[in-house]
Amino acid sequence: MSADAAAPSPPPETLLGSWQVVVPLPVPAVDFLPPHGWQSGCQSGWQKDWQGAAPLGCRVLVPWRGELVVALVVGASDGHGAHRLREAVHLLDAPGCPWVPPATVQGVSAWAADARIPAGLVWSDLLGVGWNADYVHRVRAVEGADLAPFARQVPGHDWTDAGAFAPALLDRIREQGLLDEEFLPVPRVVSMIRARELAQVPPAARSETVIVPRPWANVDEALRMHKAVSALSPHGAALTVRQAQAHAWLLEQGPQLSVAAWARGAGVTSAAAQKVLEYGAATQTTQERPPSWAWRWLEQAGTVKNLSQWASAAGVSNAEVTRLLNAGGAEYGFAELPPPAAWNWLREHGPVATVTAWARATDLSPAAAGALLARGWADSVQLPAPAPALPAPVPGSPAAPTDTLPEGPVWRLHGGRAAERFRALAPRLLRLLEQGRGVLVLAPDYATLRRAWDGLSGLAARAGTQAVQLTGSLSDVQREESWRLVRTGAARLVIGSSHALLAPLADPALVVVLEEGSDAHKLLSGSRAFLPDVAARIAAAHGAALAYVGSVPAAESVPVPGVVLAPPRARIHVVDYASPPEQPELGPLSSVHLTPGDLGYPLSHDLARLLRQVQERGRQAALLAPRRGYSALLRCPNCEHTPHCKNCDVPLRFHQETRQLTCHQCGYHEAIPDRCDHCGERMWKARGPGTEWIAQEVRRLLPGFPVLRLDKDHQDDLAAWQAGGPGVVVATQLLLSQEAPPNLALIGVTLADTWLSVSDFRASERYHRLLRQLAEWHPRRAPLLLVQTFQASHPALRVLVAGQDALAYPLAEERARKELGYPPHARLAQIEITAREAHKAQLAAHELAAALHGAGATETEVLGPAPSPVARLRGVYPYHIFLRARSDQRLGELLRILDSRTWKARVRVDVNPRGGL
Repeated sequence: MSADAAAPSPPPETLLGSWQVVVPLPVPAVDFLPPHGWQSGCQSGWQKDWQGAAPLGCRVLVPWRGELVVALVVGASDGHGAHRLREAVHLLDAPGCPWVPPATVQGVSAWAADARIPAGLVWSDLLGVGWNADYVHRVRAVEGADLAPFARQVPGHDWTDAGAFAPALLDRIREQGLLDEEFLPVPRVVSMIRARELAQVPPAARSETVIVPRPWANVDEALRMHKAVSALSPHGAALTVRQAQAHAWLLEQGPQLSVAAWARGAGVTSAAAQKVLEYGAATQTTQERPPSWAWRWLEQAGTVKNLSQWASAAGVSNAEVTRLLNAGGAEYGFAELPPPAAWNWLREHGPVATVTAWARATDLSPAAAGALLARGWADSVQLPAPAPALPAPVPGSPAAPTDTLPEGPVWRLHGGRAAERFRALAPRLLRLLEQGRGVLVLAPDYATLRRAWDGLSGLAARAGTQAVQLTGSLSDVQREESWRLVRTGAARLVIGSSHALLAPLADPALVVVLEEGSDAHKLLSGSRAFLPDVAARIAAAHGAALAYVGSVPAAESVPVPGVVLAPPRARIHVVDYASPPEQPELGPLSSVHLTPGDLGYPLSHDLARLLRQVQERGRQAALLAPRRGYSALLRCPNCEHTPHCKNCDVPLRFHQETRQLTCHQCGYHEAIPDRCDHCGERMWKARGPGTEWIAQEVRRLLPGFPVLRLDKDHQDDLAAWQAGGPGVVVATQLLLSQEAPPNLALIGVTLADTWLSVSDFRASERYHRLLRQLAEWHPRRAPLLLVQTFQASHPALRVLVAGQDALAYPLAEERARKELGYPPHARLAQIEITAREAHKAQLAAHELAAALHGAGATETEVLGPAPSPVARLRGVYPYHIFLRARSDQRLGELLRILDSRTWKARVRVDVNPRGGL
């Protein structure tokens, strides 16, 4: 596809030779020669200054397994690869206007090389726009080439649509250098219904068939003329009495139309009347009939639509008017019709997208509108597609009066509420945008992105530019339009998710990573990239500043200079399941007479009392459940047996609504067994409440009060609740993706220890971040935050109870990690070795560990191997080895050992692992 009409700038100089390109597949970058004519400067007329330079960041069409696929140029190569080089076919972007900025390409490529991840896998994960190109592909044989040996039907010497030939055939001819190819960009078009000019409407549609009279003289004589019978007088013929009677009557009455009419009028037989004619007493003469009543009516009316209408209006039979029409008394003609109202509307209001839309606007049925289209009053035409509607910027609140944020390559901003952070950030963004530079804001999830858009997007208009979103919630067409606006310089503020990371900002000055410690930044499959790591490489490649902004800093961000805003006002009440209720730190809600066993579970007495108050006052509450489903497991009360997944070594979760046991790892499910497989016991005991169980308890506690659920399996409509209606929502952490309701009075964490029980050194940090986010969830108020826990003295909770700022706990965590040699004072990578048989996975893991030690890795750098905390997962047995290095360079040296040989099990690398070890 052709580049946008912008002033091109020469790409950075790279080595002359072949290009390294990536395709969106889990394979390394591969070498391709430049397209034919690249070095001669003839392709697309590019300037000679660009000859030979690898156009970093440009898309190119390359032959791949017999097809043409879109690839991205990521570097230059000396062309001495192990595989046979092919020529790239066509460059889709002008070198001066690459699809991805060259500095971004260099930053991502460096990160992928250090992480030992196939480049194609990284780029397919991160680049969400541009892998599909629309073009017209035409081919012909090169001059003098005979392609007959290839197949019966082959390209000739005239341009032909490539779709007429098999792709594999074209690739064989292409490989021999005997194929000329042409690629023409296809603009995006849409089908629209457009009114025709009146002169272009077919005459049959502009007029209707009618019946018009012809002159009476043109009527066939058989109908217009008739033979009249007249009496001759006097007459001397001898007539009988009856004959004389007939003659006298005819003489008296005058001419008759027929012998039969004469005989009937005279009261004689037709034979008697006929004898009078034979005797010469009467004669027959031919006369013209007077115009019929039906003809005279039509002559007076002028036209009529059909025979039935004519007959009905004239009061005659259909047979009579049909006979008159066939005799020439009338004929079919055409009458000009006035244009229909629907055509006039379409002419005035312009094209519409569908026949249905046209019909709806003109009060027609879709069938009637379709009939007008079929008759030629309108056309279905291909028109240039209008730009799709994009999210509109939101006018934000006034920015802080001065910029008090640190200067430097990396800094941070944490604490306060989201709106306060964005107000503090706004002066820096506004200054950079007014300088004509670009700003990228990266959010981990849609809820955070939405708040950032509301708080920051309005700055773009004040700086004379546009703000765009780049996120998976947009359609493909919307993402392409946003990409175009950024690529052409029309938009310089980009706010988005992982799709925005590679945005083609021409001169980025600042990359803002929101909630840099959030696990949502981690891609769960594919390259498993942790986006803040990639963002740091991209910012460094561009020479842009990197800012971490969020509710609480990650421990890795603590050494970075920054600003911590005052914590929002918080009201926290802790229910300590592990301590007697007499302890004063439980607060005034608890009763001193309760024993530990009487605290209540899963709803403590304190929480139950508060929920009753919420019901009595018609307020709102939110309860955070540790898991979805009814319970974590079912257990036999007799032998303690727990049903497990057949594919994973994890208990099956109980879902009461479906009456099934489900594995939340692989999706396996089965009906609840009638009896225990081990002892035959009929009863089951649920352990570990989930959203279903807690919602059931709340309904029992608050009869008649609205109780809603929100989790991955079940999502009630929260519109009334978010509009201020009373009710309780029981939800998983998905709750934080919603806006806080206006009358929220209570937030309950039903079992906080769930977040601490994960086998991850970041578990307590994750728990602390969750509590901070709950405390600031409501944008203005401070609902009571009630935490039920067995670890009430945990520092992650105590700093909130004490009202300390957002840096207090991460700072202590960072110091502890320094003592243990964990991030940010080390770089981690998890090597996962999996096999279908446990002993094979174990053997391969020990061999890999031995290879690492044999290559010089120390005991402190290699942790493991050890079986995964979940011994079997989706039918395979995972073993883990952790690499702990002092720097990215050292980590890359250790990971390169994996390429030294092949292993007898599947090996995957996850740099900066998160979410559970």
